[in-house]
Amino acid sequence: MGKKIPMWQCLLVMVVLLILLYLSIMVDPNEDKAHFALLLGGAFAAIIAAINGWKWAYMEKGILAAINRTMQAILILGCVGLMLGMWVASGVVPSMMYFGIKVISPKIFLFTACLLCSIVSLATGSSWSTAGSMGVALIGVGTALGFPTAMTAGAVVSGAYFGDKMSPLSDTTNLAPAVAGSTLFEHIKHMIFTTGPSLIIALVAYLVMGFTHGGSSADMSTVDEILGFITDNFKVGVIYLIPPLFVIVAVALKLPALPALLGGVVLGIPFLMTQGSDLMIRIFSIPNYGWTTEVPENASLMIQKLGGLLSSGGMQGMMNTISLIMCAMVFGGIVDVTGIMGTLAAALLKLAKGTRGGLVAVTLVSCFIVNLLCSDQYLAIILPGRMYKEAFEDMRLAPKNLSRCLEDSGTITSNFIPWNTCGATMRSFLGVGSGYIPYAILNWLNPLVSLFYGITGISMTKMSEEEYQKILKQREEDREDALKALEA
Repeated sequence: MGKKIPMWQCLLVMVVLLILLYLSIMVDPNEDKAHFALLLGGAFAAIIAAINGWKWAYMEKGILAAINRTMQAILILGCVGLMLGMWVASGVVPSMMYFGIKVISPKIFLFTACLLCSIVSLATGSSWSTAGSMGVALIGVGTALGFPTAMTAGAVVSGAYFGDKMSPLSDTTNLAPAVAGSTLFEHIKHMIFTTGPSLIIALVAYLVMGFTHGGSSADMSTVDEILGFITDNFKVGVIYLIPPLFVIVAVALKLPALPALLGGVVLGIPFLMTQGSDLMIRIFSIPNYGWTTEVPENASLMIQKLGGLLSSGGMQGMMNTISLIMCAMVFGGIVDVTGIMGTLAAALLKLAKGTRGGLVAVTLVSCFIVNLLCSDQYLAIILPGRMYKEAFEDMRLAPKNLSRCLEDSGTITSNFIPWNTCGATMRSFLGVGSGYIPYAILNWLNPLVSLFYGITGISMTKMSEEEYQKILKQREEDREDALKALEA
């Protein structure tokens, strides 16, 4: 291990990365070209660390550990790509779009999209599964009803992340109280104070947006043209909704995500058999190349766009996102293991100046910075949680206050960063750039509500003196155990 890296050098690493990312975005704002910028940023961070005595072998272990943390996410990405390719070709996604267009009123579409995704994500505990199934179908419905893709994607992301935060099945919902020293259900109940009002405000905003926008470009002739295009290319029916229902129920019953997604793929095969000939060619080509829905040359712009939505790149189509995540982990692993991120977090703690509002603000900002630099929402919960646990305790704030702050920023803002695992995944699933962020109302509002409570003290539960003394005793025992381990 090397020596502690000076603050100015840590800041230099951050500035260089941001400059490189800005230059990569300037190449083409509509595409993710951050791969090389992240690799160059990682190389620069490694040089700074090496100057301070850090060996490459140690940094390499940090990189591999970071990649290992994302392997489940990478496997899920590949499985979702396979599942979407199968579901499009077998008529599952077209059926979801078809019935969504027929049933959902344009005026309440955004409200309904957010609410549906909230329910599905609450049942499954997964924003990824929600966006990759229900979200994809709702993007198609929104397009048919005349809503901009970014607007629909914002409503989908808001709903998906509400459930991801509030579900006891969610990994981040379990991780945050474990890091902060709270309990799962204490944590969930405490989040109602911040996430509940954020969802209500978001739903009201989506109602207003729906009535204002109203799907104005969706006249009945356009809707009929879209429905006709779907039925001309696919057989649709209520029975085709069985695969997504299976995935939702399987995840809700705590079946691991990968078997549940693969089960959704296998269930799509019988429905694929109803769609036409060349069955074997379609089954074995879908994993690699996905499915492309043919669009007539003289088709309207709306039909051309819908044809793009009713196509999927299969597993291969996810490779750009997977490679982006791998490049992000090169940088994230180095700044984590060499203490660059920890140094920045410790400096932020000094800015809190011993006030409750300052401490909450620093925690929220730190979670966002870790999402930005380390590209991993789990680190965005673990690192600030580790850094600020004693600060919350010394201010006599119950552990559930810290666990709530960690999720109010670490989980919620992870999808804002294009090279973060969550940000890359949401953009890949929903086919959008960063333009959806202003419409993801719950995601940017939730940290502001949390900050408001931190400043005013509303719902910031205090520890009793007995609880605080118990924590002090536990700290002393931990230090004694650490000293014994060093002596041994």
